[in-house]
Formats: sequence, structure tokens, C-alpha cells
Amino acid sequence: MSPNNTTMSDVGTFHELLRAQIRNEFTASQQYIALAVWFDDQDLPRLAALFYRQALEERDHAMKIVQYFLDNDLPVAVPGVDEVRNDFKNAHELVALALHQEQEVTEQVTRLASTARDEGDYLGEQFMHWFLSEQVEEVARMSRLLHVVERAGENLFHVEDFLARESDRLAGHRNDGSTVPPSAGGSVD
Repeated sequence: MSPNNTTMSDVGTFHELLRAQIRNEFTASQQYIALAVWFDDQDLPRLAALFYRQALEERDHAMKIVQYFLDNDLPVAVPGVDEVRNDFKNAHELVALALHQEQEVTEQVTRLASTARDEGDYLGEQFMHWFLSEQVEEVARMSRLLHVVERAGENLFHVEDFLARESDRLAGHRNDGSTVPPSAGGSVD
């Protein structure tokens, strides 16, 4: 029970979905760690670094949601994560999985924004705007990386070279700060 005596069942569908999204973001983080470890084991340090960074970003997304609950005096719990995949045959599988994961998260975030609007939760809807913009970026990044992996074929050193040239752009570094929701415990940037 939170200080304002709100229980988990006292909130609307938006808050239920948002709580579930914490698990989704932490699971995505763990999945990205699994991808990074695979690339690390293949001696592909730039691909590994990209996915380690993605893991931190997904963790940060979960913590932004946690902070939203804390800021709004709503009950919040840190969930466990779902199973992640660790068995892969080639780099294409990994990047295709990452793209699919980002597309799923985009659907989840879109549903969250829509539900907040339908429930008249304008603060929740505004909170989701940053996530919607972030997802456009994430899907584009993974789509582009998948195209590069496809063109590189078996020679992943071409992908490593590409990442060396494009590292800032693919890392998605933005310092606009003004619309970025805070993260519980601070941001990784």
C-alpha cells in the first residue's frame, strides 16, 4: 500500500499496462545482454558494445516507468523477467530478433499511449510521447543494422567497420534533455 492508500487494483488499465511494461523493458534488457554476450564470444567487440548499450537503455526505460509511478505516488513493484533466448546460429538471427523485439515494444508503447488517451489520463499520455519517439528511433536503428548485416554476409568484420564509422549515430546519443523523463536511480548517460 502506498502512502495515499492506493492499491494496485485501484488504478486503471493504463497503469496496469504500464506496470507490465516494466517487466517488458527489463526482459528486453536481458535479451540484449544475451545478444551482446554472443557477439562478445564471437570476438566482435563493436557489435557486442552496441547490444550492451542497448541493454542499459532498456533498463533505463524500465526505470523511467518506475520513476513515473514514484512521482505520481502510485504503487510499483519491480518484477522478474521472462525467459530470453541464448541459442543462435548466426548474426542475422540476433539482429532480426532485436528488430522484432523493438517492433513489439513499439506496439506495446502505442497501446499504452492509446489507453491513456482513452482513459483521459493526459499525464500518462504525455509521459508516453517520449517513448513513442524513442521507438521510432529504435526500430530504425535495428532495421538499418539488419540491412548492413545482410549486405555483409558471412564477413561480420564489414559490420564492425560500419559500426566504427557510424557509432555515434547508431548509439542514438541525444542530449535534448527537455522531454526525457527521469529514471529512478539516475540515468546511465
